[in-house]
Parts: sequence; C-alpha cells; structure tokens
Amino acid sequence: MKVLVINGSPHIHGCTDRALREVEITLNSLGVDTERVNVGNKDVRGCVSCRYCREHGRCVFNDEVNETAPKFAEADGIICGSPVYYASASGQLRSFLDRLFYSTMSTVNKTMKVGAAVISSRRAGSTTAFDEINKYFTISAMPIVSSTYWNEVHGAVAEDVEKDAEGLQTMRNLGRNMAFLIKAINAVKSEIPEQERNTFTNFIRE
Repeated sequence: MKVLVINGSPHIHGCTDRALREVEITLNSLGVDTERVNVGNKDVRGCVSCRYCREHGRCVFNDEVNETAPKFAEADGIICGSPVYYASASGQLRSFLDRLFYSTMSTVNKTMKVGAAVISSRRAGSTTAFDEINKYFTISAMPIVSSTYWNEVHGAVAEDVEKDAEGLQTMRNLGRNMAFLIKAINAVKSEIPEQERNTFTNFIRE
C-alpha cells in the first residue's frame, strides 16, 4: 500500500511540509508507504488544451507531470498539500493537478483511489483552497478522506505549525482515516463498481 504525497509549496521545509510530514509519519506507522513529490518550487506551466495527451497518453510538456504519472498509477491514494495564496491553492499545484489529472484520463484508473487535500494558511482562505483541490477527486470517482476538522494547519512559518496542536491532531487523524480507507477498499477490490463514462450532455441552442 502506498500514498503519493504532493507538496505544492515553494517552501520545501515550510508549513505545508510540516503538516504533510505529520500525515506521512502516521501512515508509515500503520503500514502504508509514502512517496513525496515537490512541485511548488518547480516551473510548472499550465495546460494549453492541445490534446496531445489524448493521442500519446502523456503530456506534451515533459516535466514533473509525466514523471509523476506512473507513481500516481501505482499509488492507492494521493495527498495534495498547498499553502493559501489569495484564498486559492498555489499556482504551481493547480497547474500540476490540471495536467496530471487530464493527461492520465485514459492511462491511470483513478476509481477508488483515495484523495486528501492538506492546506496551510497564516489566517484565512484555507477552506476555499481545500474545496478547490477536492474537486479533482470528486470528478474522478475518488473517495475523499476526511478528518476531525478541515484538513488544515495555521502558521506563518513551520515553527508556528508546531504550536498548532489541533492542526497536527487533525493531520494524524487524517493519516489514520486514510490508512483505514485504503485497507478497506483493498479488501474488496474485486467489487469496485464499474464507472459509466460514455455520455456527455451538451445543451446547444441554435
């Protein structure tokens, strides 16, 4: 069992990292391996809707997205962590997720892979960014892992997060819930429901 952990913060050892590490420690203690990918400090460009991936099964831009796709395919779950900028997730993370999820539509079966968003903010905007990331999961038949509060920590620097006792508690509970859900889904993997994907409704007015 393995969880792919994406850090969307440009500060590799900042607040988002501290929150993610708390989840990783908990997952590892419960027998779930983790692999970290840092994208917040990379020059990740957005999707240009060229549809190259439709024919070739990979993004036209050969960067972290294509490197991460096989790891995503093998993982039982994914955690996407981000700081809050103007009540949104980081631009690098959003560009990365746009391209990762779109370019792997035909190559990575995401059904019943579990997903979780982890957010860090100094003060506000966290729930908006939280909702933003969760939408990648809900459009992909991926169960969202919850905790005992919204999956967020608060602080301006990593040392502040150490003082956010409730935030770190939330991360540990998130790790426990994610491990449980992955194990439960794996126990009934042969019963994962089939997904219909052939119908697209468009209302066109002449």
